[in-house]
Amino acid sequence: MLFALAGLPLLACDAPPPAGSTKAGAQEAGAAAAEGTPDEGAVAAEGAGATDSCATFAKQVCDAVGGAQNPTCAAVTQTTTLLSPKACAAGLADFAFTTQKLADAGKVCQELTDRLCKDLGPETQTCKMVQDQAPKMPAEQCQQMTAEYDKVLADLQRMEAKNKPLPAEAVAKIAAGDVPSYGPADAKVTIVEFSDFQCPYCSAAATAFTELKKSHGDRVRFVFRQFPLSFHQQAHLAAQASLAAHAQGKFWEFHDKLFANQKALGREDLEKYAEEIGLDMKAFKAALDDGTYKQTVDDELALGQEVFVEGTPTMFINGVRVGNATDAAAVAAELDKALGS
Repeated sequence: MLFALAGLPLLACDAPPPAGSTKAGAQEAGAAAAEGTPDEGAVAAEGAGATDSCATFAKQVCDAVGGAQNPTCAAVTQTTTLLSPKACAAGLADFAFTTQKLADAGKVCQELTDRLCKDLGPETQTCKMVQDQAPKMPAEQCQQMTAEYDKVLADLQRMEAKNKPLPAEAVAKIAAGDVPSYGPADAKVTIVEFSDFQCPYCSAAATAFTELKKSHGDRVRFVFRQFPLSFHQQAHLAAQASLAAHAQGKFWEFHDKLFANQKALGREDLEKYAEEIGLDMKAFKAALDDGTYKQTVDDELALGQEVFVEGTPTMFINGVRVGNATDAAAVAAELDKALGS
């Protein structure tokens, strides 16, 4: 963070020369002494001995940048612990210079903010986030973001799209087809979950889902979508197996078995769970052998990516992304809000 302080009059080499170090300075100092009125350099020299000059300098910088939450405040506060009171007093003596440097640094972040909000849209939530966070960034970070502007803008546009309610056609698409579901087909509210049977957070969401089906199952349609993550090596086959169970009308029983046994999702384990819930084992094994539902799982992965699903669990209530899919009470509150109750 020391590099963030370039240009600020913190170091001794930035201090004005001591009175009398030049012929002109000696004459001015002598004249000042003769008149009994200290000049500006003498005031600085007097202040240089004050033990609290560094704390005062740091406080003035922090006040100028909006408080302790600004990284510049933290950087200056840390740096002043390494300086002598004389060096800090020199900075205080010409604090207008520091103020100008801070203003110049702030312009970089302000220009970045203005440019991003123009491209994102001034009313977007992402613009508001930029307006809140950019003033707290070091100038170097804003400069780096400006240098990589196209990438930064693309990331923020993706963030904005991700947080927007889905368009009507996408809302219909993620709930369409012969997918595992529970509740009235014509329900006013539909909740769609993209999940991964090997994901521990999805297991918590499954518990929430079970509670919500009991409390809202007569008024809400629950839809389950497959989104096995690539680094979960057993998740894709487990997803295929769950669709094989769905074909026999026992998806939810199989769903519960898988989440109750997340650490055992190998082929033999899947067959064991299928047998325990009474599936036709010949049909079940054939579906796995032939990869009957492999393409279906891949298609659901692609569908999730279309609506900016990047992790699991991800839930949508009537196309609005749910903030905490593992918290049954929070999801229930969102459902009640959508139901108007």
